[in-house]
Amino acid sequence: MVRKISEVPHFHVRNYLFSCRNFPTEGQKNTLIRNEQHAMIALIQRVTEASVAIDQKVTAQIGVGILALVGIEKPDTHKSAEELARKILTFRLFSDSDGKMNLDIQGTQGQILLVPQFTLVADTHKGRRPGFSNAATPAQGREMFDELVSIFTKTGLTMGTGTFGADMKVALINDGPVTFWLQT
Repeated sequence: MVRKISEVPHFHVRNYLFSCRNFPTEGQKNTLIRNEQHAMIALIQRVTEASVAIDQKVTAQIGVGILALVGIEKPDTHKSAEELARKILTFRLFSDSDGKMNLDIQGTQGQILLVPQFTLVADTHKGRRPGFSNAATPAQGREMFDELVSIFTKTGLTMGTGTFGADMKVALINDGPVTFWLQT
């Protein structure tokens, strides 16, 4: 969301202005823009195994690798999908021979399970009910998820996917536990 500073309550403007190193002139105060970025999200977990079941039938499963729960927002594009894929592929969360997390999924020939999960983009800042106004439309979400799957398919890694829009049961054994929140 992009809002003019003049639309933000006065005390927020004052706090924002005093937190800046270069104070704007009087004429600049009303033209400042506050940009709240949104991003494609992946909650990645290092797993020893993971699977997805639909209607009590396992539809995808992996061994050692990454389970990635993927949330897609309205502003996400093909570029967002490419950037998120790059982050997942190069994020070092596997241990080397010294026990340090220095290896990425490609270096370990791990497997990946991609699962669409629109609840990751929920706004939980106020109240007790999550808001989903930032979530992509079903058509856009499916397109972006399919784009992400296509990128991972080209890597040659063994992979599985959840089914967009389905009621899925996701099972996993988190190794560590190791879990990270990635955004583009």
